[in-house]
Amino acid sequence: MKTGIILMNLGSPDSTSVPDLKVYLKEFLMDERVIDKPLWLRTLLVKGIIVPTRAPKSAEAYKTIWWEEGSPLVVLTERLQKALQEKVAEPVEIAMRYRKPNPKTAYDNLLKKVPGLEEVILVPLYPHYAMSSWETAVVYMKEIHKNTITVSS
Repeated sequence: MKTGIILMNLGSPDSTSVPDLKVYLKEFLMDERVIDKPLWLRTLLVKGIIVPTRAPKSAEAYKTIWWEEGSPLVVLTERLQKALQEKVAEPVEIAMRYRKPNPKTAYDNLLKKVPGLEEVILVPLYPHYAMSSWETAVVYMKEIHKNTITVSS
């Protein structure tokens, strides 16, 4: 069977700048599985209250942990990818549920590396099941797979 592996982590802003934090927080917090409220209320909370007040504070907090190579979460996930790739024959890609590298890019990279790809093993890198982490990652990847199959057919 032609198989590929995607390691998926939560995500990270692209930088420690306030505009990048705003983009990241909006993408993350507007997910209905993260804030389980009707769209109108979630939009009001996220775009009207949380992002404007939280982005500057989060930017400062990220500056205290940011590495020279970039986001610690992205860098550590890349290191895990390299270590796993040394142990398995299947190609290993990484994705962040929110921001970059995005899941669609990881899936497309596998399709390029494995013509006739039949199976993708998604490994959500979360310590436990939660609707706001594991479930959103799995559901999102199923949508990408379904849309890719529909477009290809």
